[in-house]
Amino acid sequence: MRIGERLRTTLFGESHGPAVGALVEGIPAGTIIDEEFLAAELERRRPGSGIGSLRKESDYCEILSGVYEGKATGSPLLLLIRNVDARSSDYSFLPDMPRPGHADLPAMVNSEGAADPRGGGVNSARLTAGLVAAASLCSPLLHEHGISVRAHVSAIGSVRCESIPLALPDDEACQRVRCSNPESAQEMLSHVLEIRKLGDSVGSKVSIVIEGLPLGFGAPWFEGLEPLLAHSLMSVPGARAVEFGDGIDVCQSRGSQHNSPWYMGKDGPKTDGDGALGGMATGAPLRMALTLKPPSSISLPQHTLDMVSGEQKELVVGGRHDPVLGPRAVPVAEAMCRLVIADILLGGGAQDE
Repeated sequence: MRIGERLRTTLFGESHGPAVGALVEGIPAGTIIDEEFLAAELERRRPGSGIGSLRKESDYCEILSGVYEGKATGSPLLLLIRNVDARSSDYSFLPDMPRPGHADLPAMVNSEGAADPRGGGVNSARLTAGLVAAASLCSPLLHEHGISVRAHVSAIGSVRCESIPLALPDDEACQRVRCSNPESAQEMLSHVLEIRKLGDSVGSKVSIVIEGLPLGFGAPWFEGLEPLLAHSLMSVPGARAVEFGDGIDVCQSRGSQHNSPWYMGKDGPKTDGDGALGGMATGAPLRMALTLKPPSSISLPQHTLDMVSGEQKELVVGGRHDPVLGPRAVPVAEAMCRLVIADILLGGGAQDE
């Protein structure tokens, strides 16, 4: 449960345990720790906001080590976020009746029966709170190098938005579904609310753009930009696909259509095509998309295996669940990208200006 080599983030906790959080190692001494920004990032991911889960968590983050007078000391930072609204009675059927589409059964087998099944245990998206908190600490490092990461929801079900991720306008629908286009956001919101009334859930897509990566940033092969970013984004609970640039649509293209020429800009060679080639940045914006499955916990009757009787039985999953993952996944996707870029930066991946 760790990501990074130079900037190492280790997650801990369970969905219905006392707390979740992260141990962050490698933040350079003297880095300003902006606790207001950290709190704002957690608020974007917090359950009980937007159109997600009705679980009410304050998500206040306690920094228990590694900070003195508002700056990192160079020692590990321990970030603790206490769980205050877990309702374990909603999961009384576990582990005897594993939920369809969840990791309940694989986790029990993997742990030889020792896993905490409540709310998904360590496999719960609740643990992404620690990731978002950890990534907020990297913002000064990215800002210093002129690198920005932005994401928004670009699809919910059949409703699509072709706009690039921008700062969310002061519009209720945009804020609730985390889409920067008001018209698309309203359609998405109506669609999700209708799906929720039916007791069902729906899939979604988050589009991401990273700007400011200098030409040559990254490395070939396994430690390249695309492999590292894909690895991190596929760790997001519910992730089913990661795309770069035009993504899966390139299978319909010809080389003469897809190739983007280089030209000389004011500051050197430029291209308007893919933001990364061969694991290294081209200097163009790096566009990505993260596709998320419909949440598996729905109130409609489903069938699963009764592990005691060995028979298939009907299961109705109660509790408070997200009807769609995309809106709350926006800050998580941004966090994963920030952690990867910061890790590369600390390894000398950035080119000097």
